[in-house]
Amino acid sequence: MILCDGLVKIYKSEEVEVVALQGLNIQVEPGEMMAIIGNSGSGKSTLLNILGGLDRPSAGQVRVGEWDLLKITDEQLVEYKRKTVGFIWQNNARNLLPYLTALENVEMPMMLSGKVDRAYAKQLLEWVGLKERMHNKLQQLSGGEQQRVAIAISLCNRPSLLLADEPTGSVDSETSDRIMSIFRRLNREIGITIVIVTHDMSLASSVDRVVAIRDGMTSTEFVKRNPNLDLSAAEFHGSIRDVHEEYVVLDRAGRLQVPKAYLEELGISGKASMEFDGEKIIIRAPRQLDGTTLK
Repeated sequence: MILCDGLVKIYKSEEVEVVALQGLNIQVEPGEMMAIIGNSGSGKSTLLNILGGLDRPSAGQVRVGEWDLLKITDEQLVEYKRKTVGFIWQNNARNLLPYLTALENVEMPMMLSGKVDRAYAKQLLEWVGLKERMHNKLQQLSGGEQQRVAIAISLCNRPSLLLADEPTGSVDSETSDRIMSIFRRLNREIGITIVIVTHDMSLASSVDRVVAIRDGMTSTEFVKRNPNLDLSAAEFHGSIRDVHEEYVVLDRAGRLQVPKAYLEELGISGKASMEFDGEKIIIRAPRQLDGTTLK
């Protein structure tokens, strides 16, 4: 469903040039529900904006389904955003029109596409648990209810890919669990591919795969040991490693990012010594000729 190979994004101004993505590689299968994590400035939101058609890549390869987002025209980009991808922001104001009811908000993107399907709009609001609230205006809905309206809007044109940028960042833990439960149900019942950007590690228990981004590149991948294990945020305790197996990610050139915590534990910075003993690769801090370790 998604293939990024050597993806580069550079932001330029008169005074500064910022490389937000520097050769990122990631692959997402159709029907997968996965999360992308990373610190502020790691490039995760830039990646989501490119996949959502809100930003253009600078170089590399990025494909979503049949679409090549590096070569796509402006007219094709409009069609892509209307038919292929749904987007959910953390900020409800970017999803909703305050003077319309919940049902009218869901129908608005349908009007822009030329066909309003009221029965389907109502079905979407029932799916997200708002059957009794669909005729209420925004000021009559809680923050969590507004976010669920936003989920219904993102699905109104039947996209094959759903992108969510911190979808639970502005709600309490109970509402967060409910939103993630909605995502799992949609993923399971209609087979939509879902990519969630988050900093909340407790959400990792709700997805099968987590990809960590650092300095504009994929660094670590976590795959759930037991795909049938489904914990809520309230039930999740401890480290992501308790639920997922951790892997480092190699690009086509054989480069990998060693987790920062490991490097700090070994006192490695700048250079490292690497050996192969016939069975495993050993990475350690380099040693000087007198046998002392370089710091």
